[in-house]
Amino acid sequence: MTSAPQTLPPADLPESASHADRRPEKKRMLIIVNPYATTVSDRLKSLVVYALQGRYEVEAVSTESQNHATEIGREAVDGGYDIVVAFGGDGTLNEVANGLAGTDIPVSVLPGGSTNVVARTLGIPNDVVDATEHLLGCADRFEPRAIDLGIANGRRFVFACGAGIDASAANQVDSHPRMKHRFGPYYYTWATVRSFYSQYLRDPVRLSVETENGSAEGVTAICQNSTPYSYFRGRELNICDGVALDSRSLSLAVLGRATQRDTPFIAARVLGSRSTAGDHRHIDHFEGLDGARIESASRDANGAWRPFPVQVDGDYIGLHTELELELDAAALKVIA
Repeated sequence: MTSAPQTLPPADLPESASHADRRPEKKRMLIIVNPYATTVSDRLKSLVVYALQGRYEVEAVSTESQNHATEIGREAVDGGYDIVVAFGGDGTLNEVANGLAGTDIPVSVLPGGSTNVVARTLGIPNDVVDATEHLLGCADRFEPRAIDLGIANGRRFVFACGAGIDASAANQVDSHPRMKHRFGPYYYTWATVRSFYSQYLRDPVRLSVETENGSAEGVTAICQNSTPYSYFRGRELNICDGVALDSRSLSLAVLGRATQRDTPFIAARVLGSRSTAGDHRHIDHFEGLDGARIESASRDANGAWRPFPVQVDGDYIGLHTELELELDAAALKVIA
């Protein structure tokens, strides 16, 4: 009778082999894509998703209408995602921020707009290929940080809110998306000049501005949550001082009048590397604000208050007779 062969215990695997190429579990990423953004296309979206799948578990959803990104962002809260990425312009990020403010889900950006102010401010490359590589690198240093948001009549903004000339220009640009797509910052410039000459040289709506640091009256008010205000062909446009995405405060500039003779001097300060528009003697500047209130100071022929246009992060949000500005400190987590 032969005995059954004995089975030897398995040899221990070398430690180097058992831990070879072991990486942390992939984080779940939701990309909210604005298919109508200036530089976004189906092909580019597919390439970006394919590249990011190397380090993340990726899902991509395209927006279908205005404010759809906000709805998607709110739904993502219960979706188990580790990060939500806005792939579009500043308007797309604004909507995503409105959906995820106050939650623990961090947001990042893939630049797809014509200016991409927030992406640049956060240090994210303005080229989408470089930005994708940057986001891949963030998988190894996943360190969310909190930034402030502003609030304008209940609508959050990431970098700026404006009442007056810049809002009129935003309305013009938003009304002609094909021109925006084709000419980018040049169309914004044309829209601003057109608004200035057609609406603000003759009979502009006067604005009354109240802050904890003083009051002012003028024809345009710009509130910033970060600097710069914007970019033109890679050059910073500087209006407000003393504010950053994590400064826990807002800054506000009020243009007292709209005249042709002031325009060249204000433009020189906006484009200057060592000055801001707030240095001009016809601009009142307020720093370190928790909020402010803007009201119409002009009446029409029937005695009713005349409304003024308002924009947030470059998107026109309609006419208002009152605008309540507030700081929402450390409201949004970002990865950059």
